[in-house]
Amino acid sequence: MSSIEVDPLETGHLHVAQPVTKKRKKVVEAEGVAHIRATFNNTLITVTDSAGDTIAWASAGKAGFKGSKKSTPFAATVAGEQVGREAVSMGVKRVDVRVQGPGSGRESAIQALAAAGLFIKSILDVTPLPHNGCRPPKKRRV
Repeated sequence: MSSIEVDPLETGHLHVAQPVTKKRKKVVEAEGVAHIRATFNNTLITVTDSAGDTIAWASAGKAGFKGSKKSTPFAATVAGEQVGREAVSMGVKRVDVRVQGPGSGRESAIQALAAAGLFIKSILDVTPLPHNGCRPPKKRRV
């Protein structure tokens, strides 16, 4: 038998191996910052270390809610419990909470973080307020 080299690109049978990504256990400090962004449509919660590197995150959409159910306080509670459990398993014990936005999931997300076992050191509202900057959008007529 003769050995003939065949270029896999010519035959179309090129199999590229997928990169193996394994969730590695990060070494994190016991203190972190929980950023809660509560919009009118969704609630996003990110737990970072003091340098700003993400440790864990969750949102109402990631928790399985779709459409208008993402904007409910219950969806924010479920997302807060998810990110709280993940952060506690990574080694975070105390968090400073920074809340941004006008959404309905603000308080319930904070309560869910506390229920997941995180000690809340402080709560800070970092919603940007204009000093009469841009003109707001016109009011809706329904």
